[in-house]
Formats: sequence, C-alpha cells, structure tokens
Amino acid sequence: MVFAAPGEALARAEEVLGDRPAPLHASVAHQVIGIWQRDFGDMRLALSHLRRARAWAARADSAEREADVLATLGVALVHAGRTRQGLDALRRGVERGTGHTRARVLFRRAYSWWVLGHHREALEDVRRAIPVLRQADDVIWTARALTLRATVHLALGAVERADADFTAAETLWDTTGQEHDKADAVESRGLAAFRSGDVPAALRLLDEAEERYGKLGTPTFMLNIRRCEVLMAAGLAAEALAEADAAIRALDGIGGQSTRKAELLLAAARAARLADEPQTAIARAALAVRLFAGQRRTWWETHARLVLIGARHAAGRGSGRLVADAAAVAEKLVALGAPAAPEASLLAGRIALDLGWTADAERHLAVAARSRRGGPPLARMTGWAAQALRAQAAGSARGVLEACRRGLDVLDDHRMTLGASELRARATAQGAELAALAQQASLVSGGPRQLLVWSERWRATALSAPPTRPPADPALLSGMTAYREIAARAEEARMEGKPVPALEREQRRLEREIRSRTLHMRGEAPDGGDRFDVGRLLARLRDGGDGQLVELAVLDGRVQVLLCGRDRVRRFEAGLLAAAETEAEHVQAGLRRLAHPGADSRLPVVEAAGRRLEELLLGPAAAHLGDGPVVIVPPGRLHRVPWALLPSLRERVLSVSPSASSWLRAKETAPPRGGRQVLVRGPGLATGGAEVSVLAGRYGGATVLEYEDATVPRVLTELDGAALAHIAAHGAFRADGPLFSSLRMTDGPLIVHDFERLDRSPYRIILSCCDTARFATVGADELLGLVTALLPLGTAGVVACSAPVNDAAVVPLMLALHEGLDTGLSLAQALRDARASLPADALHRATGWAFTAFGAA
Repeated sequence: MVFAAPGEALARAEEVLGDRPAPLHASVAHQVIGIWQRDFGDMRLALSHLRRARAWAARADSAEREADVLATLGVALVHAGRTRQGLDALRRGVERGTGHTRARVLFRRAYSWWVLGHHREALEDVRRAIPVLRQADDVIWTARALTLRATVHLALGAVERADADFTAAETLWDTTGQEHDKADAVESRGLAAFRSGDVPAALRLLDEAEERYGKLGTPTFMLNIRRCEVLMAAGLAAEALAEADAAIRALDGIGGQSTRKAELLLAAARAARLADEPQTAIARAALAVRLFAGQRRTWWETHARLVLIGARHAAGRGSGRLVADAAAVAEKLVALGAPAAPEASLLAGRIALDLGWTADAERHLAVAARSRRGGPPLARMTGWAAQALRAQAAGSARGVLEACRRGLDVLDDHRMTLGASELRARATAQGAELAALAQQASLVSGGPRQLLVWSERWRATALSAPPTRPPADPALLSGMTAYREIAARAEEARMEGKPVPALEREQRRLEREIRSRTLHMRGEAPDGGDRFDVGRLLARLRDGGDGQLVELAVLDGRVQVLLCGRDRVRRFEAGLLAAAETEAEHVQAGLRRLAHPGADSRLPVVEAAGRRLEELLLGPAAAHLGDGPVVIVPPGRLHRVPWALLPSLRERVLSVSPSASSWLRAKETAPPRGGRQVLVRGPGLATGGAEVSVLAGRYGGATVLEYEDATVPRVLTELDGAALAHIAAHGAFRADGPLFSSLRMTDGPLIVHDFERLDRSPYRIILSCCDTARFATVGADELLGLVTALLPLGTAGVVACSAPVNDAAVVPLMLALHEGLDTGLSLAQALRDARASLPADALHRATGWAFTAFGAA
C-alpha cells in the first residue's frame, strides 16, 4: 500500500504497532514506516525503523523477511550517503533471499546501482530479476523493474530501448492500483520525451506526474530534478535554478535523502551556469562534488566536476590545470558511457583556445566534433560548435560559416517543434555562440552583405512563423477567465486602498497554470521559415522610393551599422553598445519627466542625450541616410530607444522592425478585404479615451467598444481580421512575465496570450497607451511583448509607446495620426506628420517621440 496510498499505509502500519503484534507483523509495520520516511520524510527516522524491522525479522526467524528488510535498508543507507554500508546490506539480502524474494532484492540493488551511477551493474541485476518476477506473475515488481531498466537505458543514451521498456511497464501499471508507481511511470515517460527531443511533451508529462503526486500528498524531488533538466533545455535556466533551490530548502526542512540533495545541487549548478551566474554555479557544483564523492557516486561526481570546471572558466579562471581537469573528466565520461562526454571535450578545447594552446585545442575539439553526426539536437549542436571553433583556430572563415550554418539548422528544427512563442524565443540562446562566430567570420572575410545575412540568420527568429494557436482546452480557457476576474478584483481593491495579498497569490497561481499549459504546445511549422535574401530586401527598398534600412549588428561589444538601400549594403562602425544602453536609459528617464507639465527645462537635456545616442548608434552612417524613409532594425537590447528623438531621424518617415525579414513579411502582407475598423476604449483613462468619440464620428461604420461592451471576449471577436484597430486603454508591461503584459478592459486584463488565440490580428493596430512598446529581451536576440506577439499573426503595422506619456497630450497626436491615415498614408508617414502638427512645447514633443511605428503598413 505504501506506493498506492502512502498516507493510509503509514496510518495502518502505526495501528499495527499499537496492537502489540507478532514479530513478523511488527517487522512489516516498521518496514512500511521506514519506506515512507525514506521516500517522503526524515532519513534518520527511516533508518531507525528499518533497523527495528530487521531485528523483528530475525526474531521471527524468517530468512525471506530478513532479506526483504535488508534490501529496503540498503537502499535507505545508499540514499543517506552511506554507500558502503548500503551495498553490504544489499549483498547480505541477496545471499539470504531465495527465488521470488531474491529477485525483489536484486531489483532494489539494481536501483541502488542506478542511484550510484553504476549502470552496467544495474542492468545485470535487473536482467536477473525480471524473468523470476514474471514467472511469479508479480505484476507490480515486474513493472517496477521494467521502469528501472528503461531509466538506466536513458542514462546511457539508448532511447529506443527505454521506450520499449516504458511501454511494457505502462501496460502492466494499467492493471494495478499503484498510484505512486503510476505517477512515477508518467514522470519517466516525460524524461523519455525529453531525451528524444520533445520538450513540450516532456513538460506536459512532468506536470501531469506532479498533479498525480499532489493527490497522494507525496514530495517530488526526483521530478524537480528532471523538470530542471527540461527547463534548461527550453532556455528557462533562471526558473530551473529557482526550482532546484526551492526543492533543496524543502528537502533540508524534512531531513530528506542526501543523494537527492546532491542531485538537486548539481541541477542548480547547471542552471546557474546557463543563467550566467558563474559564482552561484561554482558554489553549488563544489558542494555537489563533495557530496557525490562522499557517497561514492563516481558517475554523478564526474558530471558535477564538468559543471564546476565550466563555471570556473565562465568566471575567467582559465589555466592549464583547468584544461587538464576538463580533459580528465572527458576521458572518465567516455569510460562511463555518458552522453555528456563531448561537452567536456568541447570545454577543454575552449579553455585551451583561450590560452593560445592551438594543438591541444584541436585535439579536444576534434573529439567533441564527432557528436555533430548523431544524437539529440543539443548534442549535435555541441559537435557543430566544436567544429566551428576548430575552423576558426585554423583560420578557415568558410569552415566557420559552414559549421555555424549546420549547427543553427539543427537548432532551427528543434526550435520549431516548440509551439509556445516564449520557448521558441528562449531556445535561441543555445545558438548565440554560433551566430556570433559566424558574424565575426563574415566581417573578416565576406563583406557587408554576408554580415547582414548572418545578422538576420539569428535575429527575431521567434517571429519567423506564427506561434501554435493555444488549444481549445476548457481548462486553459476557464483559467484565463478566472485570471482576468481575479486581476480585475485586485486592481479595484488597490484603487480603493485595500490590501490584496490573497488575490495576488491566486493571480500568480493562475499565471503559472496558464503558462504551464501554453508551454505544452507542440510546433506546427515544418521548418524555420523563409531564408533571408539580400537581393529581395534591396528590391523592396528600391520599389518603396529609395528608402533605406539600417540594421545594427553588435560584434565584440561595438555597434556595426549596415546601411541597406540603392542596391548595395554598406558598413559603418559606431559606438559601444554598453554606452548606448546607458544613454537610452537616461533618455527614458527624461521622457518620463517630460510627461508631466512644467518640466520644460529638461527638454535640452533630453535632446542632448538624443544627439549622443545618434553618435553611438549610427556614427558616420547618419550622414548617408539620404532623404527617403528609414527602417531601423536594432538589436534586442536597444528596443527602448525612442528613435524619433535622434536628430537625423526626427523629421523623416521612420519605422522600426525586429528584423529585416520581419519587415519584408510585413511589407508583403495584404490587408484584409472589407476594411473593417474597430475602436476600443478601456476604463480609467484620465481623458476617458477622448479620441475614441471623435474617431467614431470619422469612421462612420466602425465598431465601437466602450464601457460594458469593452470586455476581453468581445474585443477579441471584433479584432479578429480587422483592417484597423485603435485601442485606448491603460497598458502594463510585465518584465517578470512579458506574455502577461496587458491592456486593461472592463472585465480585466487583455494579455498577450489572448492575442495569440486570434486567427488573424488586425492589419494595422494603434495602441494609444503607455508601455505598449516595451519588451523583454530573451534568447540570442529575441523580444517578448505585445507588439512582437502581433507581428507574426497578420499585423503588418503597429503604433505603440515605449514610455509613460501624458494622456491629454496623446489625444491630439492620435487624431492627427488618423487624419494622415484617411489620406492614404502609412502608419510611419502619418506618425511623422502627426508629430509635426503638435505644439512645440516640451510636453507634446516628448509625447511624439515616445510613440514608434513598427512594421511596414
């Protein structure tokens, strides 16, 4: 019962002990309590009860009972870090038991071998156990043994063998009532899905397993470890670190298994390394190494050493000793049959390259490069990264570019299996190094055109295809409705000055649930989208009247300006990216001040900052922009720059795009038939959304949604397929969860996840509210936010705001913008003319600068 209904089993065992049982029954009861404490509670209590169970078994004079207890005790001692004692107890259990009992003991010793990382010994013991368990028609223990064998196969990279065993075990579990074991089987299938490269399925199965464990009230430390692995592969390293650290605290709180603590520390170290927190990674990995060494777990200790070496390298501690350590770890991983061996060789090669040891680097990188030919996507990526570094060291730009192309193709295929736009964006971080290597190689050997191609190759790729539409999942839809209601109640309570901690807790819970369900979606796109073509871009710019596109690439911290137009691509070197980011923050602070009347004295300061920004971002290219329209394609880290503030851009038709490819798609997007207009007015605006009433008169047949009609379901219905939408509503950007950035409607927030449910978002959309053009920068060079959610869904042009603005000053800007649209102008043209029509005071000028036209409509 202890794995079918753990709480009930514990209560029954304690009841048995309260009735002065016979020695045999006392032994069973103490063993059950020991198992419960071992897996779900305090290891000290577990060992105490299991020793008493062994003593009662000896009194009962039952060799079979004693063998069974010795096996359970052996597993507990191994989990407590007392490896030698644990293996000794298991050996004596095997010697004491016979037949069926002995097979169960062999299974538990196999499990212990797996915990210790001795996979060959684990396979040998489980191989001996399974036929006997099958012959005895022991369904439960046969299913456990098959699950264990599958898990060992996974550790050794034999995914197909693991799948066969998991399938056989699941068939057996369906005939039993072992709820904990069933949850474990679902968890194991999640691990198998992850090993085969299916991240969404892995996340879905692990969430399902957690739900099952939750019903049983049992801790989920192994699941935490596995989910950390999947989260890291999905680019969610910070979340993996938070999950691992929280699980460590919970484990320490109950005095749980030392083995699990070491594994959680290793997961935390890996996550910290990926989250660019090398000091945290060093601390967690060093402690994991000590624990694994004390537990005599060579497999695990070696993996922890790999993470520790990588973290030390990331912290700038390169040395010959570190090269030797990485090489030794690589050799040991090969001997252990661990799939991580190429990663260690790549690390040794990297450190050697940093030291200028080219011969050593070539030796290690050549070994790592072998993995590019097969295995899961991220393993092949490791191989191609090694091959690219080999080519770079050999001075072969062509070899670098070929390796980078092949590696990024692998990551493209992996990325497009992910349905959620967030996962697609974050997954690109794994290709950042290859993209940077290719840019450097193209800068040296290929000229501006090739640098443009490689800048585009890994920029805003999450926008290259629409995200998978969220499923018509009743639980997801009801969760979003509940979220909206709770958020609206919390906002109302805040406005009344009431405390809202309970509502905020429920809101966070619903956010986690919504996000979790969207991350389960698999991608539908068959490839990574259209490949970028420089000739096509130049032809489009020529057809548009000698406009120019300015793409900003960043190499070694410096901005490279690629000026595209007039049938050529030219390169100019500008300033340092870090200095530009600092100046952009100063400008944002200045715009916030200017949003309030009486701040006119700040205007010269902001304009001076705009001149400095132009020098840093455009440099000498500013003098070559000509007179036509300009499209700016900035890197993600510069998304908050108010481009209209730069002197050379202030009086011209200006639009911004996340990538040149995205601009081309927007340019080639046809408007929907019918020309339907939708005007939305949300609650709580200082002006009451005054422009909406005027616009309703201008667009006679427009759909106007305001007051009780401006609800999220109604707004979404009307927005779907509209030609033009104007939304006057309070905007809120969520840096901690960009896809929960929102526009406030009557019934609560309209969030980015809502927009992703549209079949086609409006062709043009104007967001006359604060912070709608703010984004979170993730992955290699990706942006998550409201505007970037709209662009892949059919929206060709957006006007949005990157700073807080004065509501009253927005009204004349918006009315002038629509006047321009009435005459057939594009959004960028109309916004330029609208700025020029405003009064020349600081308040109105700052309001105009805060708004940007995105896309090409």
